[in-house]
Amino acid sequence: MPFLFENLEVYKKALAFNEEIGNITESFKKGNYYLVDQLNRASLSISTNLAEGNGRYHKADRKNFFRISRGSAFECIPILELCKRKGLIREDQAGVLKENLDEICKMLSGLINY
Repeated sequence: MPFLFENLEVYKKALAFNEEIGNITESFKKGNYYLVDQLNRASLSISTNLAEGNGRYHKADRKNFFRISRGSAFECIPILELCKRKGLIREDQAGVLKENLDEICKMLSGLINY
């Protein structure tokens, strides 16, 4: 029996985003561990806080975790920019990742305002 949040499209997109980040950061040159670690943690935090929020009984608690999830998505933006500037990802790749984050953020905002 799946947990209800596993049916949410935003959860599926957040997991896919984290998986893509993991795949991309595997190829980063040594010496960039701080970026790899922070980007992987921030991207993972999107889906984990979404899941944790869905496990809360009180509406205020749920909203708080959805806000944290959205904040983690925003946290990925400057890290992606740094990765682009250091030549670790291409500009077009960064653009697609930012578009994915924008879509996830809009969906999270919908959950927050629901």
